[in-house]
Amino acid sequence: MTNTMTESVQDEQMSTTRTKPLILIVDDNVELLEELENLLKLGGYEVMAISDGTQVFETALKNKPDLILLDLKMSPKSGFQIADEARNSVLLKDIPLIAMTGFFTEKQHFLMMKLCGIKTSILKPFRPLNLITKIEFALGNRLEEYESDGT
Repeated sequence: MTNTMTESVQDEQMSTTRTKPLILIVDDNVELLEELENLLKLGGYEVMAISDGTQVFETALKNKPDLILLDLKMSPKSGFQIADEARNSVLLKDIPLIAMTGFFTEKQHFLMMKLCGIKTSILKPFRPLNLITKIEFALGNRLEEYESDGT
């Protein structure tokens, strides 16, 4: 699965409109990627998962996700670098980012996120319900648009 999209997302790309929000998950931990992918699919989201931070910008431009769930501690490109690039991109700056980390303390975490334009985060390990709640809050009006289109 690493560095590839699931078949359902590939099929969805062929369509001009999506019926569910698309979440791009970026984490170099392949096991966590698979768990998050399954969780979010069960939660009613379309999901793309990549393990290489160097592919985020191109993938996001091509697929226009509604939200990016981003690990902060990756190499060769960190989540902070990715967030900073997205913040400075006219095409990506409005995509909500949720940072995931288990490495930084609250104070370090907050200051670095603020510098990169990340507005919300979740500390690892996290409970699935907490993650879904953060996603729903971050999607806000975007989520309502999908719900009204489906009725």
